[in-house]
Amino acid sequence: PPSPAPPHLPSSPPPAESWRGPVFFGEPPRRVESVVVVDSVTKRYGDFTAVRDLSLTVPAGSVYGLLGPNGAGKTTTIRMIMNIIGPDEGRVALFGGAETGREHSARIGYLPEERGLYRKMKVLDLLVFLAETKGMGRSAARREADVWLERLGLGGWGLKRTDHLSKGMQQKVQFISTILHRPDLVILDEPFAGLDPVNSQVLKDTVLQLARAGATVLFSTHIMEQAEKLCDAVCIIARGRKVVDGALAEVKRTRAGRNVVVAVERGVASLDGVLGDRSMVAKADNYGQYAEVELAEGADAQRLLQAVLGTGARLTRFEITEPSLHKIFIDAVGRDAAAGLGAAGADGGEGAVHA
Repeated sequence: PPSPAPPHLPSSPPPAESWRGPVFFGEPPRRVESVVVVDSVTKRYGDFTAVRDLSLTVPAGSVYGLLGPNGAGKTTTIRMIMNIIGPDEGRVALFGGAETGREHSARIGYLPEERGLYRKMKVLDLLVFLAETKGMGRSAARREADVWLERLGLGGWGLKRTDHLSKGMQQKVQFISTILHRPDLVILDEPFAGLDPVNSQVLKDTVLQLARAGATVLFSTHIMEQAEKLCDAVCIIARGRKVVDGALAEVKRTRAGRNVVVAVERGVASLDGVLGDRSMVAKADNYGQYAEVELAEGADAQRLLQAVLGTGARLTRFEITEPSLHKIFIDAVGRDAAAGLGAAGADGGEGAVHA
């Protein structure tokens, strides 16, 4: 029987209620609770173990951060999810079924770590061509491409060759090619690398819109400030092992109550004596104008406050807070990163901390 006609395409980026997966599908696909399940996966390259016994679950409709230092195994994990490479042990399940990333290609948008475009093709022709490889009709792809080019500040560049674009503009074109066919699952490997602050913000806003509209977003990064603003859940890996996993709010909540932000006029260097007192302070991250303090076991925040005031410094901020994701990340992988994580094997490593 003939295929059902595709639904009408909007003339502007889809609102939240209209993102129902790829527009060329007939009925929307069956909804599942978890879009990605990685189960006890291990990947070796000779004597080097890039990923060891890794398990994670990406909930449907979430923004999920795969975090870790350079060389931690993030890209290897993503390539196994995409079935570009296969695991030596364990399994990967997508959309609640047994099909791999190759079989689900039309439902997935993938932005690899290695950027690459056909340099001699015109931008609009390239986007239409890549959308057609995902099964999208040519006229629909052209209309959607025009919308996204305009939205991301490239409205006048559709007829230019890609090698005439700046690096940042090329990156935005490749991002558009990733989402143009309205995938159910968007996988972004280090998507913010090389972008200036303005374009990083545009990309963040777009990722959040995709999630609000029903897409599931999995992205990797080693920049915690970006992850903290975007993620519903995170998995931090080091030496190919999971060290932190769970909903971001819960990960932070379980570490709350022992963290204090302290700021004084003229900077916190004047508090070195107080911050070095291990009866009160287990760890202090000094950022010059303020310090993020982890209280020692059994220490009281009021005692720390009295000690700070006792130095004569003029206090401008004293706040009991949840730890930042940056601090959680450093606490989890700092020792590994300092030891040269990318060159290390997978022997040893920390146990996973689940929220």
